[in-house]
Amino acid sequence: MYYSSGNYEAFAHPKKPEGVDHKSAYIIGTGLAALSAACYLVRDGQMKGERIHIFEKDSIPGGACDGFEYPGVGYVMRGGREMDNHFEVMWDLFHSIPSIETEGVSVLDEYYWLNKEDPNYSLCRATVNRGQDAHTDKKFAVSDKAQMEIMRLFFTPDEELYDKRIDEYFDDEVFDSNFWLYWRTMFAFENWHSALEMKRYIKRYIHHIGGLPDFTALRFTKYNQYESMILPMVKYLENAGVVFHYNTKVVNVEFDVTFNRKQATRIEIEAEGETHFVALTEDDLVFITNGGCVENSAMGSQNTPAPYNPEIKPGGGWDMWRRIAAQSPDFGNPDKFCYDSELCNWMSATVETLDQRIIPYITNICKRDPFTGKVVTGGIVSVKDSSWLLSWTINRQPQFRSQPKDHCLVWVYALFNDRPGDYVKKPMRDCTGKEICMEWLYHIGVPENEIEELAENSANTVPVMMPYIDAFFMPRNDTDRPKVVPDGAVNFAFIGQFAETAKDTIFTTEYSMRTGMEAVYTLLNVDRGVPEVWCSTYDVRDLLNATVKLRDGEPLTQMNLGIKEKIAVKKALDFIKNTDVEKLLKEYHVI
Repeated sequence: MYYSSGNYEAFAHPKKPEGVDHKSAYIIGTGLAALSAACYLVRDGQMKGERIHIFEKDSIPGGACDGFEYPGVGYVMRGGREMDNHFEVMWDLFHSIPSIETEGVSVLDEYYWLNKEDPNYSLCRATVNRGQDAHTDKKFAVSDKAQMEIMRLFFTPDEELYDKRIDEYFDDEVFDSNFWLYWRTMFAFENWHSALEMKRYIKRYIHHIGGLPDFTALRFTKYNQYESMILPMVKYLENAGVVFHYNTKVVNVEFDVTFNRKQATRIEIEAEGETHFVALTEDDLVFITNGGCVENSAMGSQNTPAPYNPEIKPGGGWDMWRRIAAQSPDFGNPDKFCYDSELCNWMSATVETLDQRIIPYITNICKRDPFTGKVVTGGIVSVKDSSWLLSWTINRQPQFRSQPKDHCLVWVYALFNDRPGDYVKKPMRDCTGKEICMEWLYHIGVPENEIEELAENSANTVPVMMPYIDAFFMPRNDTDRPKVVPDGAVNFAFIGQFAETAKDTIFTTEYSMRTGMEAVYTLLNVDRGVPEVWCSTYDVRDLLNATVKLRDGEPLTQMNLGIKEKIAVKKALDFIKNTDVEKLLKEYHVI
């Protein structure tokens, strides 16, 4: 497997890999990584579909990319997905996946046209005082000292960031800024999360720093992630003859491990109350989704709280990974991520409006009609003075094809579910859906004497607790996640958010899909390059632009500098006078 850039290989079709007709594949899970691996086995690996088996412990596919209407409960979206124009692997695959809604076009075509005709941007990024615009006004409000702290992290070698927390590099100069409000609510980072992952994010999205305050950096699917991404991939695979095994739990994968060679030899499966084993040869490829950010998640309802149960379940993603990791240090360290759910949990809730009574309060904040079919909030609206640090968003409506046209779906989430609310005086984790809706209604400005009645009769709210949703952000080193294909592995790979691939950032659709592609390309030796992670961090134009945008447009020459630094800057500017370097710095308003 090797990386490539440019379009020379982007449109090439690889030759059929040697020996593929004699190989089979067993894929654990049906999240984006697993489905991507299956799609690449079919498209570029040219493996026959009937030789590909996918095991899913639940009754439906999708993993964390869910979106479902539960009869008698309501619509549920545990999370949402924000896309980037430089998700190179995602677009490489989706240009080959047919749309399930529009005949003759691909998922990429559909997505591209939608976001061209209806570009994303926000008209209100944050509120205070019960629905009043917080007037962040597209400003980062980062002091010179805070900018130096961010720059210091950017240039710190990865090795020095192993097992380090963000708050070991940032102090209140950063944490009290708009920058951190944008960052933590958009990506769900906590102060105690991984400094290494924070650095990766900054480098990975340096080309989008200027688009963070108003979300012009983002793109969204037409419907929820399940209907827009998962279902087209499943349909593609079913048409290719791929075999799905639902309600089938993989308990363990056994390996023969020697000094320089590792082979998966047997898969242990539980299905219909019985234990089965699949014996493996070198020609049987195994793709393992280890861990799981939505493992142990639990759903409540309008009148019941979502249970909080952090105890690792037998046979789930964490338990399976523990069994696998016990067989070799090269298989990672799951307990680095799941040892304390209080450090990595948050909650979400899906609010379905049932009439038009709540809509004016939404429109007052987002300044758009939710029922036009176009961008509504353009991303999350964060409640700056919420004790839960509550945020909410409304994507294009309808979010489900089955959704009543006059109902609006709102996704609400909060990072601090262990703190009492500002209106509902108890922690979010103890609240029913109705009570969570009441807290949200309070913060969007609904009069207090109307809040409970509207939450009861004008909305249906379904809460979800996710104890390990941020587990991948826990401080770690370079061996805590196994490599996609560990050294010496002959017939297996790890895929998903807890497999290690260079430069990319977890908690993204791209990361999951990239691991799936890299796994297939490595094990089948596919003669085509995997698109490298977009290298904006090495583009001087993006670096200059991001630096000035982070300073809210102020040139670097206006930084508070000492006498010696000012003299040095003046000499440098004299040296580049009347050169292309000076022109470049002026073009990007650096000087």
